Amino acid sequence: MKSEENGAPSSAAGGFARAVLPTADSTLITASDNLYAGETTVPSQGENLPAYYARPKTYEGTLPIVLVVQEIFGVHEHIRDICRRLAHEGYLAVAPELYFREGDPNDYADIPTLFKELVSKVPDSQVLSDLDHVANWAARHGGDMQRLAITGFCWGGRISWLFAAHNPQVRAAVAWYGRLEGEKTLKQQKHPIDVAVDLNAPVLGLYGGQDEGIPLESVEKMRQALHAANAKAEIVVYPEAGHAFNADYRPSYHAESAKDAWTRMLAWFRQYGVAPKAE
Repeated sequence: MKSEENGAPSSAAGGFARAVLPTADSTLITASDNLYAGETTVPSQGENLPAYYARPKTYEGTLPIVLVVQEIFGVHEHIRDICRRLAHEGYLAVAPELYFREGDPNDYADIPTLFKELVSKVPDSQVLSDLDHVANWAARHGGDMQRLAITGFCWGGRISWLFAAHNPQVRAAVAWYGRLEGEKTLKQQKHPIDVAVDLNAPVLGLYGGQDEGIPLESVEKMRQALHAANAKAEIVVYPEAGHAFNADYRPSYHAESAKDAWTRMLAWFRQYGVAPKAE
């Protein structure tokens, strides 16, 4: 397992996608002090899946696992920082590069082209299988499969809902502003609203009341689907926040909502048995 013990990722590995370079003074960079953090690869479907991981240097027994699923921009510095923040909380956090077969999000300078030419070509079935392999990798590297959680942001928020319905070993999921419904294609055959009846784990959804891409009508439809399915799930809407309110490197960042949502996420993990053993 490779590691960056000094907490200084290389400029190539630790940067941001061209389509979304940091534009906010609020950008957070969490140090790797007392962590092992860096690049690794995960055998998956006959290939080596690149991933970033972070975990505490000192712990007893095994660690709870959190799969961290990227925004549409790939595993850039913000997603890596999420892994480091979780590691400081006592988790083994792993963020896989889920587009690596189709292309590199760093090659795209604008979001519409990135979505059309890369993101839309990534099959959900491939992503879910890759995440299965990442969870198994984590279990072989100090993680506890009995304490498996997933969280994701934007594109990864949608995937978090789907993975909670896909993998029966997931204990808890937290989806940050993931799309809930939409057009179906051969590569994206279901959306979260379609799998409300199939959830294997409790899911916390975190959404912004000012999100123009995920209207409150869509959120309410999801709530109704969850209620009809008698699913163990909760959706929290932050009235003053828009889309990507946790993205501290962008103007969309809404600090008050982001901090509350982070606290809720950790509490959700603890509530459903995905917590460091010290707790």
